[in-house]
Amino acid sequence: MFRPCIDLHEGKVKQIVGGSLSDGGEGLHTHFVSDRPASWYAQQYQRDGLRGGHVIQLGAGNEAAAREALAAYPGGLHLGGGVNGDNAKGWLEAGASHVIVTSWVFREGRLDFERVRALVAAVGRARLVLDLSCRLREGRYWVVTDRWQKFTEFEINARELARLAVHCDEFLVHAVDAEGLCGGVDLNLVGRLAEGSPIPVTYAGGARSIHDLEEVSAVGKGRVHLTIGTALDLFGGSGVRYADCVAHNHRLASAV
Repeated sequence: MFRPCIDLHEGKVKQIVGGSLSDGGEGLHTHFVSDRPASWYAQQYQRDGLRGGHVIQLGAGNEAAAREALAAYPGGLHLGGGVNGDNAKGWLEAGASHVIVTSWVFREGRLDFERVRALVAAVGRARLVLDLSCRLREGRYWVVTDRWQKFTEFEINARELARLAVHCDEFLVHAVDAEGLCGGVDLNLVGRLAEGSPIPVTYAGGARSIHDLEEVSAVGKGRVHLTIGTALDLFGGSGVRYADCVAHNHRLASAV
């Protein structure tokens, strides 16, 4: 399935190279800045029956835009970026179907299960998505946090995914080194996620054609969904037509 996205940076809908994010903003590589508000995209997704897309706040200054998107499509979008135990419930009340959490559940490079359990107590397992965005190092995939700059000790493998899956509804995994580059999907990672995760996963990073969506649907065995950003015509890209993604989802739904 195709899962839509709304990436927010400085209050605007943007497409950027994920690995270029940094606290100071130096070296940021931006592909696209929309002249339309986040709510416009949310309305498109609602119109086309696309659920489970994610709104991601990339740094500060995005809360108003995020709230506008959630209000435009209540119950249809996940919200991530800066979510923690204190504000998670508030984002659900603002209209998010799920909250996406990453850095807050990792401290000093390690997964903090007390914080994971606190989130489950606050919002419920069924409304929690854990972001396990990762980078490849020495042949293994490791979760990275803090705008994808810091490696953790959490490896993406079947044992760790199963251990964490009992606490959340889905995983979101950006292949950070491929994010925003339109260089192709990391099918090795997609395959590992399909084999190792007992719950659904949304993968993001590198998609450049409708063929990538078809491949992820096949390699992911229906358990891994795909987000397409920079290549999508909705974000100024030329590789993938949004209408084709919508049609792909409708075909899959009608085949069930």
